[in-house]
Amino acid sequence: MSREKEEDSFSILRIYDEPEERRSMPESSGISSQHEQVQYQPDSPCEMLQIPPCPPMQHGPVYQEMSGMTQQQWDLQTLDTSELRAMWFSGAEPGEAAEAGPSFLPGSALGQPSSSLSPSREVWSLLRAVPPIPGEVVVRQRPPRDFWKVGMLRHGKRVYAVAVGGATRHVYTCGSGYIRVWDESALHAWDKAPEAQLDLQNPQNCVLTCKLFPDEQSLITGGVSQTLTLWDLAPTPRVRAQLASTGPMCYSLAISSDAHICLACFRGFVEIWDLQNQILIRKHEVPIYGSRCVDIAGNKFWTGGEDTSLYSWDLRSYQRLQQFNLQNEILSITHDPSEEWMLVGLRTSDIIILHTHRKEKFKAVLQKYTHHHSLKFSSCGSYFVTALDESIHCLAAPSLQRLFQVKESSDILCCDMSSDNRYLVTGSKNSATVYQLMY
Repeated sequence: MSREKEEDSFSILRIYDEPEERRSMPESSGISSQHEQVQYQPDSPCEMLQIPPCPPMQHGPVYQEMSGMTQQQWDLQTLDTSELRAMWFSGAEPGEAAEAGPSFLPGSALGQPSSSLSPSREVWSLLRAVPPIPGEVVVRQRPPRDFWKVGMLRHGKRVYAVAVGGATRHVYTCGSGYIRVWDESALHAWDKAPEAQLDLQNPQNCVLTCKLFPDEQSLITGGVSQTLTLWDLAPTPRVRAQLASTGPMCYSLAISSDAHICLACFRGFVEIWDLQNQILIRKHEVPIYGSRCVDIAGNKFWTGGEDTSLYSWDLRSYQRLQQFNLQNEILSITHDPSEEWMLVGLRTSDIIILHTHRKEKFKAVLQKYTHHHSLKFSSCGSYFVTALDESIHCLAAPSLQRLFQVKESSDILCCDMSSDNRYLVTGSKNSATVYQLMY
């Protein structure tokens, strides 16, 4: 198969913007999200068709009764299906779950109070006709509606890597010579001193990549150095261990979801580390120009770089499983929280979306040449952020609706989001910018 044919095999997705009038519409308007209209994209694999109006029809008593429900009762209808299911199977009554507020009828009678009674047993019998779901399913958080620039962290040098803790509310900015630690009070300030500064063993060393452990109690860093450094962050940040690497420069790090395995990407090879025992398991050779980025999802890991090819590898047998020729340089790789989807950021700003097990391949087109392309998925999985040079785009998943966009004064070198999905932090030439996400 030729490179051109492989490129054409990607289904094209379109990024679209929410209508301005919808963004400014108050949540208490009583208009359900089902009334939103999305433009039809004929070449999109996930086409969202605009349903034409249905002819007048006779409705039964259940419909008539539901059309006269109060805003408090309609709030239940606007919840995500998962939220409704979670409420129903917990045994809660609708009146207990919905917030008290003014009653409005949907439609043309907006703003007029309604005195309708609670839905009958027939209505709730209909609403409860939902297939059961596993008990471990978590209610999915809605994506943010907007952002608020709340602070600036004065690192003093280029910020090549950043990590944001959700539970601890700490930010770690990394660069040449040192790492700076910022507490929550600094996130809402513009010129506050860091809580601590962690000097590197060699002042000439530079941290290019870092990963916060899932429990947010440890950090691993790599870069221009002959070692990977493990840091204990609580109660006081300190070096736990230095892992002697076999390459002079680490470009990218990835940690498994259980924090047992760490992958460190060097030119031409990936080091696979056992973090619990601090042992190098394997030095795995990869194409020399395909080793700028690395990520791990389940029992696979993925690499890519200047040679424009994305490779997937079996973490147990170390055999190469797949190769995708993307025809553009790969600048970043990340996965969603379920570890089912991979996002790949290209030099052209385009985003490749691949399923880790099924043969589903999509391409979100932005078509702008970029020097820096960072990707970060939210921990809730309902949206992700892509930083392209000086611009940030927050996109809903899986619809690819652009939730917001902001432009900074200089190129964004890195970005990270807190695990509680409250803060987004971007690193640039001498500082980091803090954004609070609004829901």
